[in-house]
Amino acid sequence: MLAPRLIPFLLIRGRGLVKTVKFANEKYVGDPLNAVRIFNEKKVDEIVVVDIDATVNGQEPDYKLIENLAAECRMPLCYGGGITSSEQATHILSLGVEKVSLSSQAIIQPNLVKTLSNKVGSQSVVVTLDVKKKMFGGYEVYTHNGTQGTNQNPIDLAIKYQTLGAGEIVINSIDNDGRMGGYDLKMISSIKEKLTIPVTAIGGCGSMSDVASLVQQEGIIGAGAGSMFVFKGKYRAVLITYPNEDKKLSVLNSYKPNHVITELK
Repeated sequence: MLAPRLIPFLLIRGRGLVKTVKFANEKYVGDPLNAVRIFNEKKVDEIVVVDIDATVNGQEPDYKLIENLAAECRMPLCYGGGITSSEQATHILSLGVEKVSLSSQAIIQPNLVKTLSNKVGSQSVVVTLDVKKKMFGGYEVYTHNGTQGTNQNPIDLAIKYQTLGAGEIVINSIDNDGRMGGYDLKMISSIKEKLTIPVTAIGGCGSMSDVASLVQQEGIIGAGAGSMFVFKGKYRAVLITYPNEDKKLSVLNSYKPNHVITELK
């Protein structure tokens, strides 16, 4: 049975762990392998690792780093960044990664989603949509760390990728990234209500109250967060954290029963 998940998102730049604000102004927060070891002890539901340099710099995924991360992980691991072919993706999965995430390449070559889904199964294929508000209303999907607009609507793209065989859609709010002021609940709802596959939201989470608001509105959903899990206090001191099991479950189980019926029908 599907259930809400609370998921740390880790951003890698130059083999270091960083955290951004609105996809810029990154701050170094430590070693990704050490972060994974800490999250192991805290029994996280799942972890997502994204190399934010690979696509922009035209680099291949860092297979050795991915292999090391997968070897450390005692939870499901999703990797994104620099994947341009099904061969690269299947190699990454062979290293012990459960899911691969496509973003820019899903825009450039959407049939890669279909090819990969047919090859490894939809459960291993995630498409991440980095979304920004338009000046005069509505939303647009961006690529390459939020620097390149696509002139495409996230709802239309999400439906398209679901049809092509994606097993999950990640909705990432560029405007809310790192600000810790809450998710863009309106945007998330407008996309999720059109889909039947799992959805994960990321961008803006600053507290378990934000997670509760998301889960209570959307029911079965992945609640992603970055800053909340690596910063503490108003001065944003670096500290890897994750709620204990009782606190996590009390929030994730606060969804309304009608959401379960909608998600599983």
